[in-house]
Parts: sequence; structure tokens; C-alpha cells
Amino acid sequence: MLTLLFAPDPDEAAILTLILERAGFEVRLISEADRVAQAWQDRPVELFFFAFVDDKTLTPEYISQLRLENQAPIVLLVERSEERRQISLIEAGADLIFVRPYSPRLLVAQLRALMRRSSGLPYFSLPSLNQAGVTLDPSKRSVQVADRAPARLTQLEFRLLYALMTHPGRVVPSENLVEYVWGYGGEGSQGLVRGLISRLRSKLEPDPSSPRYIVNEAGIGYYFELEPNQAHMFPKTETQFT
Repeated sequence: MLTLLFAPDPDEAAILTLILERAGFEVRLISEADRVAQAWQDRPVELFFFAFVDDKTLTPEYISQLRLENQAPIVLLVERSEERRQISLIEAGADLIFVRPYSPRLLVAQLRALMRRSSGLPYFSLPSLNQAGVTLDPSKRSVQVADRAPARLTQLEFRLLYALMTHPGRVVPSENLVEYVWGYGGEGSQGLVRGLISRLRSKLEPDPSSPRYIVNEAGIGYYFELEPNQAHMFPKTETQFT
């Protein structure tokens, strides 16, 4: 279970790394906030843990943007701050906030409880899909094309690809993909869908500039392209989620 730990202070980073590792987490330490986005795109992250010294290091706007792009739990360790500040961080997308000083044992117990709840996401019990030589494995949240090595997917990437592969050859409108990936009450957008599509193509397509599997229907949405001899089975009709 990979945890991305942002801890600018070296001493605290060492302590938190030890605590998290003893609790069973694999820790990847990040010392600069602007590297967080790149780090979680390199490899799917199950938990974000931010330990920062002042309220200016990470803003509610930063947390909100991270939440739009990834649904892994977000945990914050902060200095004593006013209630309004903590509420703004939770409303922006933080799942759990610890205030210094903290109890390491209580921290581990609450993290484990948080991960038990978040690990119960429905896609872990979904069946594998195999379309046009592309295998999507929900249990590992990975995708494999032919004999190439499997590629890990983020939660949002997985949801988007699963939506397309369960409606092979059918165009799924972009607004429907927003609802499927972020939920009806989410804050996704068609622009974020385009970003996810771009990342998926980089993991699936032999040539992302000329997509073979994830194809755009201009002005409508996207569809998962089947093998030519299967395409007649699924006409390019527009699909609505119900």
C-alpha cells in the first residue's frame, strides 16, 4: 500500500516514515509540494500524507485540485490552527486532519481505519474485462495490452476505462463520463476527462497521437474501439448511463 509522504522537515520525515512503515505502509517521501502530482502519476498512490509547518505551504485550493484528479485518502498533519482553517481543508477534500502534538499509536489506528473504509471500493470485486486484446484487471487496478507489461492505473483512470470498456464500440458522452468518474455530486469537468483520456492513451496506445483503442467522437464523447471483425456487433450509438 503506497503512501506518498510530503514532509519538508527531514527530522519529522524520518519519524513519520518509521511510523508508517511499521504500520505496514510503503512510503515514498516527497520534499517539494510541486512534485506531488508527478509522483502519483508515476505510480498509483493509496494514501496522501502531508506534514507541513505553516498554513501557506498547502492551500485549500491545492487540496481541491488534488481531489479532482485522485480519490485516494488525503491526510494532513498541521500546527494548531483555528477551526475555520481546518473546516476549509476538509471541505476542499481532506479526509483526516491531525494537529501537533499527536500520538503515533492513535495516528496509526486512525489511518488503518481510514484505509479499511477506502479499500472497500466496489471496483475491487468487479470482473476482469478483455476487449480487443486489452485486459483490465480490477483486482490489481491494472491494464495490459497484448503481451506488453501491465500498467497500473489511478482510481480515476480505472473508472474511466472501465466505463468505456463495458460499453465497447458505443460512444459515451463526455458529460456522462464526468458523472461516472466523479459521481453525480462531484466536481469533475470535461476538461479533466480529456486529461484522463490523454494519460490512458499514454498507457494503452502504441501511438498515443493516433489512438487505436480510445477514440474521440468529435463534439460528443469517446468510445472503446473493437477489433474490425467485432465492430459490426456494436453500432456507434450514443450510450447513456442509468
